Amino acid sequence: MCGITGIIHANPNKVNIPVLKAMTDIIAHRGPDGDGHWISNNGNVALGHRRLSIIDLSHDADQPMHYLDRYSIVFNGEIYNYIELKDTLQKQGYTFKTQSDTEVLMALYDSHKENCLQLLDGMFAFVIYDYITNEVFVARDRFGEKPFYYNYKEGEYFYFGSEMKCLWAAGLKKDWNNVMVYNYLQNNFIENPSNFSETFFENCIRLPHSHHIKFNVSSIKLTITKYYDIDYKALNTSITPNEAIEKFRELFNTSVKRRLRSDVTVGSSLSGGLDSSLVVCAIDELKKGTLQKQKTFSAVFPGFKKDERKYMDYVIAKTNVEPYFVTPNEAGLLSDFDKLCWHQEEPFGSASIYAQYCVMKLAKENDVTVLLDGQGADEILAGYHPYYSTFFDELKLSNKPVYKSQLNAYHQLHQNNPINGITKVSYPQRLKNISPSAFTALKKVYALIKQNYAPIINQEFSAEYRKHDYRLNDIQLTSLNNHLYSSTMLFGLQQLLRYADRNSMANSREVRLPFLNHDLVEYLFTLPSTYKINNGWTKWIMREAFKNTLPTEIAWRTDKIGYEPPQKNWLDSKQISEKIISIKQDLYKQKILSKRSLNANLNDDIKWKIFMIGQLK
Repeated sequence: MCGITGIIHANPNKVNIPVLKAMTDIIAHRGPDGDGHWISNNGNVALGHRRLSIIDLSHDADQPMHYLDRYSIVFNGEIYNYIELKDTLQKQGYTFKTQSDTEVLMALYDSHKENCLQLLDGMFAFVIYDYITNEVFVARDRFGEKPFYYNYKEGEYFYFGSEMKCLWAAGLKKDWNNVMVYNYLQNNFIENPSNFSETFFENCIRLPHSHHIKFNVSSIKLTITKYYDIDYKALNTSITPNEAIEKFRELFNTSVKRRLRSDVTVGSSLSGGLDSSLVVCAIDELKKGTLQKQKTFSAVFPGFKKDERKYMDYVIAKTNVEPYFVTPNEAGLLSDFDKLCWHQEEPFGSASIYAQYCVMKLAKENDVTVLLDGQGADEILAGYHPYYSTFFDELKLSNKPVYKSQLNAYHQLHQNNPINGITKVSYPQRLKNISPSAFTALKKVYALIKQNYAPIINQEFSAEYRKHDYRLNDIQLTSLNNHLYSSTMLFGLQQLLRYADRNSMANSREVRLPFLNHDLVEYLFTLPSTYKINNGWTKWIMREAFKNTLPTEIAWRTDKIGYEPPQKNWLDSKQISEKIISIKQDLYKQKILSKRSLNANLNDDIKWKIFMIGQLK
C-alpha cells in the first residue's frame, strides 16, 4: 500500500525532482517507510512513490521499480493472487528478483498488456511506462478501492497522484467546482452520478473505477477505456439453494485467505454488524491451531441507543481475538476535524467517517498495519433495508404467490424491529422507480419552489447553477439485481471506498475488503433475488452459509446499524455550533448561502453540509 505521483510533460525542463518530491512529500502518510523518484532518459516522464511496506519488506521491492530493461512502474495497492500468477508466469519463462507483487504485475503486463487487468484479484492504481513504445499505461481497480487523480492538457502535460493534494503541491490551481457545490447543497450529491471523473475542484480529474488510460508520451495524448462491468441480467435460475450456499462459502473463504497474505501484522475492524463479524470469525477459523491471535479494533458509544458493543462482545466471546476499543466524541471531532477533512479532501456523508478514522488511528497505536473489513457486502448482498421495496416490486410483477408469501414473512419478522421498521415506500420513491425522468422533473420543480420561498442558497448562485442539476442514471429499479448494480457500480459504493482509503492511509494503515473479490461479486449477481432476500432476511445466502461460524445473535439479527455515532448531539454542541455559524458567515460573504441562512433554524442535514463545505479551502 503506497502513494504514487508523476509528471509527463512535453517540455523536459518542467520535469524535475524538486517538484516530484513536493508531490510525494505531501502524501508521506500513505507511505512512511520510504520514497523514490525517477526520470526517464528522454526527460519527459517522472515517477514518484511513497512506500508502506506490506509484502517483501526488503529494499529490492522499492519503487519506482524497473523490469526487463523496458518497463518502470509506480503501484498503489495489492495483488492478492500474485502467488498464483507468479507460478504461471515462471512456467512461461519469466524470472523474478523479488518476492513482491509489484514485479509480478510488471511481468503480467509484459505478457498480456492491458488484458492483464482481467487476471488480477486486487485493489490497485498503477502507472507503467514502456521505454520502447514511449507509452504509459494507467489503470484503476474494478470497484474503486484505490484512488487516482490527474490534471491533463492535451499536447502539453499530465500530472497525477493518489490524492488531489499532489496536484496542488505541483503548483496547479485549486479552484472550487461550483456545480458540485451547488448539487451538494441542493441535491445532496457527493459525486456526479453521470460523470465519475468530476470532483469538487476544477483542476482535478478522477480516473473512474474499472477504467484504464493509454497515453502516448510523444504527443501527450490519452485515451480512456472502460475495461470491466457486471452483467446483472445473466441469472442462473437452475442452481439450488444448497449449491449456491456451498459456492458462496468457497469463494468467500478463498477471498479471505488471499487477503491475509502479508509480511506485516494483519487485524480486523469490528463494528458488530453481520459483515465485519463474519470477517473476524472467518479469520479466526483459519487461524485455529496456530499461535496467532487476531487483534480487532472497534468504535463504541456507551449510553447511545445505537451502540453496537453488545454485538461486538458476542464475536469476542466466540473467537480468540484481542479486542481494542475507542470512543469518539464531539471534542475529538472538533480537534481532529481540520485534519480529517484535509485527508478526505471532499465532503463526506456523516460523522461516522470520524468514527472510522478513530478506529484506524487505534490500529496504528497498536502496531497493526493491515486490517480486513466487511465493506461492500451491503451493496452485493442487499443489506440495506431500502432494497426491500425493489425486491417486492420485482416479485409482484414476476410471481404473485411468491410475492405474497415473502411479503407476509417480511412483515412478521420486522413488525417489532426498533431500529429498522417496516419499509414504507413514499409516493416520490414509487414515481422514481416507475419513471426516473418524471421523478427528476418533479424534484426540480420542488427544489425551485423551495428555493423561491425559503432560500438557504443565495438566489444568484442557485440561478446560475441549477441548470446543471445532477440526476441519477435513468435506471428503473424494477429488479433487485439492477438496484444492487446501481449501488455497486454507479452510485454509492465508491464514496464509501474513498472514505475508507483516506481514513486508513491518513494513519498509514491498509484496508482489505474480502467481499470485493470480483469472482465473488460476479457470482452473486448471477443468483436469483430470493437467494439474497428471503423470508424477510437480507443477506440470506450469507447467513445460511455461515450460521455455524457466526454467533447466533449476529447471524440472525434483524436490525442494521453500522458505525453510527450520536451525530445530532455532536452538531448541537456549543463548539461545533459556533464553528457552523462562522462557516455560514463565510459562505454568505462568498454569495453561496442566502442571508436567511444566517438566522434560520436549519435541520441537521443542512448543518452538516455547511460544516463540510467550509472545509473546501
